[in-house]
Amino acid sequence: MPSSQGLLRKAHFLGTKIRSLRKRNHLTLEDLSVRCMQIDRDAAPSVSYLSMIENGKRMPSEKLMLVIADIFQKDPAWFFDESLDDVAIEPEPLVGGIDGMPLEPGFLFSNEHLQTAIPELLAQTGTTGRQFAHLLIRAHQESNRNRFPDLERAAESVGKKQFPLSDEDLFALAKRVGLKIRWFDKPPFRDRRDAEKPLHTLVRSFYDAPDTVFLNRQLEKRQGRIKFDLANHIAHRILHDGDGARSLQITGGRVSGRRFETESPNMDARDILFAWRDFECSYFAAALLGPKAPFRQFLARHAYAMDVGNKVELSTTLIMRRMSSVSPYPHWHYFDAYPPGNLRAVYRGNGIPLPWGNMRMVSDPCQHWAVFKMLNSTSDRPSAQISVLRNGDDARLYCCESIRSRDPAGNRHVICAGIDLAPALTAQGFDADDVIGQIESACNRRGGAAAIPAEARKKLQSVSKILNIGWISDGAAKDASIICPRSSTCPRDKHCLGRAAPRKQEKVETIRDEIRAQH
Repeated sequence: MPSSQGLLRKAHFLGTKIRSLRKRNHLTLEDLSVRCMQIDRDAAPSVSYLSMIENGKRMPSEKLMLVIADIFQKDPAWFFDESLDDVAIEPEPLVGGIDGMPLEPGFLFSNEHLQTAIPELLAQTGTTGRQFAHLLIRAHQESNRNRFPDLERAAESVGKKQFPLSDEDLFALAKRVGLKIRWFDKPPFRDRRDAEKPLHTLVRSFYDAPDTVFLNRQLEKRQGRIKFDLANHIAHRILHDGDGARSLQITGGRVSGRRFETESPNMDARDILFAWRDFECSYFAAALLGPKAPFRQFLARHAYAMDVGNKVELSTTLIMRRMSSVSPYPHWHYFDAYPPGNLRAVYRGNGIPLPWGNMRMVSDPCQHWAVFKMLNSTSDRPSAQISVLRNGDDARLYCCESIRSRDPAGNRHVICAGIDLAPALTAQGFDADDVIGQIESACNRRGGAAAIPAEARKKLQSVSKILNIGWISDGAAKDASIICPRSSTCPRDKHCLGRAAPRKQEKVETIRDEIRAQH
């Protein structure tokens, strides 16, 4: 029988390993407790008991040890071998996913020069101030990994972390902060403007200073949307004292997102102000309807399924956007795409390039992106896809789940959320480059899409279990696909357009090479 000193030593090593694995995967003690409960409610420990296990003050039961081993995909014996070498991987720092470009020489790019040059650039390219403002805010989101604790705290101070909130709860909250509700009834109308094809447009709601919210009765058919709009206007009341300086809440219509209050093609300060306030209020509303801790546990209980909003009367769009803010895993992206290829909402905390933008249509989008496939699908069921994104010498591995939906105006669109798998593979001690290489080679042997090799599939299924994201496993069971930023630069061995267009050498480059050869 082991001595008490031997048991303490084993408890110390076991607790250290569990804590290291938990932190490596960005899990709190509450998260790990929920994950244990998800697998075996009877064996699940309390937060305080988990803390004592990690500190070597308690030894878990055999049943609990099996649960923890299952969560982290380890052999139970590994926790007792008194070796810490394998758990020394530290979680990567949370930095933005999109790289910037250094502006050199720096003396040319003072704030004054940029303030002069940017409006001229926008005017010459036909970019609206509203579009530019959204690009600025997107960059701000991505550099902060879509995590804004001040807005979270402001929302929690109002909602008291209650989840879920019913529409009656929202109306009561609105009354508590001094808002009056008025109703109007306006059906959707057709608006072409800067969209390639006319889209249905619905004015959902608007704020009338100092304390009145006007809601369209059309929203009564969409409980998830009416709750979001109410939460959005509560945010304006709390954050901006209800001064009314913000946009109408509109679905559909103009792709560029220009303010409906102005027809000016030029940029002005209100473009930045309105876009920023829209972002703040939208983030606050999502945090109010999905407070971080309970919403994170809700997602964990349902393995991050995209359609779980039906259980709590929240829109799929809100579920998708909120995932990137509350998930322990930081490497997310999402797209909200309208046919034939316009992105209304974008977040890229994992560095994924865009298949197209919301400024203009690109002439050669890669047809193999999951979001593009779903735009042309007739199915309304969620669909997972694992993709190797090849961009020059850089190869990345993404998994996403896409779902077709209808917005409150009745327009079809596709919502897509996904993650970068390479950091997750690396965090578990797998060689991410080797896994990517196996999948890419298999795809190239089959013309660009193929079943994932068994060894790579097993590792992806392990990552799916550890991250508790069910659609990774769903994607691993299907054919993976090679994708790229543009079809004209397709990296597949068998070019998806038939043949790769050769790079044309500029005449001046030819002259330079001839002169070099002569000397």
